[in-house]
Amino acid sequence: MVWVSGLVAALTLLLLLLAFYLLTTKIKARKSSHINLPPGSLGWPLVGETLKLLRAQRDGKPEDFVEERMAKHDSRVFKTSLLGDPMAVLCGPMGNKFLFGNETKLVAQWWPTSVRRLFGPCLINLVGDEAKRVRKMLMTFLNPDALVRYITTMDAVTKHHITTHWQGKEEVKVYPTIKLYTFELACRLFMSIEDPEHISKLAALFNVFLKGVIGIPLNFPGTRFYSAMRAASAIRKELQGIARQKRVALEHKAVSPSQDLLSHLLATADENGRFMSEEEIINNLLTLLFAGHDTSSSVITMLMKYLEELPQVYEKVLAEQMDIASSKGAGETAAMGRHTEDELCESHHPYPVAFREALVDFTYAGCTIPKGWKLYWSAAATHKDPNLFPSKEKFDPSRFEGDGQPPFSYVPFGGGPRMCLGKEFARLEILVFLHNVVKGFKWDLLIPDEKIEYDPMPTPVRGLPIRLQPRQSKA
Repeated sequence: MVWVSGLVAALTLLLLLLAFYLLTTKIKARKSSHINLPPGSLGWPLVGETLKLLRAQRDGKPEDFVEERMAKHDSRVFKTSLLGDPMAVLCGPMGNKFLFGNETKLVAQWWPTSVRRLFGPCLINLVGDEAKRVRKMLMTFLNPDALVRYITTMDAVTKHHITTHWQGKEEVKVYPTIKLYTFELACRLFMSIEDPEHISKLAALFNVFLKGVIGIPLNFPGTRFYSAMRAASAIRKELQGIARQKRVALEHKAVSPSQDLLSHLLATADENGRFMSEEEIINNLLTLLFAGHDTSSSVITMLMKYLEELPQVYEKVLAEQMDIASSKGAGETAAMGRHTEDELCESHHPYPVAFREALVDFTYAGCTIPKGWKLYWSAAATHKDPNLFPSKEKFDPSRFEGDGQPPFSYVPFGGGPRMCLGKEFARLEILVFLHNVVKGFKWDLLIPDEKIEYDPMPTPVRGLPIRLQPRQSKA
């Protein structure tokens, strides 16, 4: 039977992977036996401590994985094994500072096999001069000065989304609705896609794709990675068709090169006169859709949760946004007030995992990190460190008042040369949505204390259903 042969093939693959892992681990251990490695455990063969990390994420506390090992081994650095690779975990602000300051010198960007295979050659998988070239081309569209031109469009898309999906509704599931909003906005600004059916089709594929990004890359039916690979192929086919139509429109001067990101990439060469290939453009669009979709959706959802739980914070943000609305013209409402900024900082959960690779042997905190080892850093662990953020489980925007936090302790967008290039785009889309939603509504949580899990971003397990109460807005 087909399913029996498939199962046999899957088991054979697993045994081969296990044998390969045991062989390579033995070789690495022999080579590293004389090295003063960080304290810690490499866990089980093949999977290492991956399942323990995933369990902490499902429990809504990814920081526990790091904190437990800091307490057990060393508060500065420890070793583990995740997704099949031995890793050193550099902890706290000093670990963040070291990694950000030594990019391309001692360490370089690295992602697990699942990420590399799903995204292909693109910015997140490039290093060195090639990464700088692609980043510079993308930043031409995503820098703050360029984004100012698109605030009016952001505001229009946001208002249309709220009218369509919020206005007149008694109940709304925030998380899936916000995911549609952020994807809608990215499709409009990156590719000028406006057809709701086309956006919904791409969004459905993207939701499948996202589930397989971080995980063990077992590519056979029934696994998340297999489904994600199929979804990625379908998304690329869609993007390829859009890109080719756009290229024709540009040749006939039917659209402007500044109309959207896709037009910009198709029409613009780098400083050496080199254009991106179609494959490069599609892979980088896929990356930006991913980056702008998952994190912003999570932040807006958590903002909605916290604003309902803390009426006094909601009232401060509302008063601030009403003042901004009364002092700005149409499409000029993307201004950041003090309370709004603190609220945004407190609710911004960073992507829970990020990786680097050691380019050479180097010493950190008295331990040797061998060349080729992977480095895992968790901004989530730093942001939940009780020594840096007292009462870490309490939502407290006031912690960002005054001088704020110590350097390198609050790093939701990373730092150094690999700092998230979409941070200003994310900030604007969150702010424009928040401005419009607090002016239009108050709301009640229908499931107080709903469980939050990380998959990989903070996600309410039942979608954060709310009951809407329309406000009479004078702005």
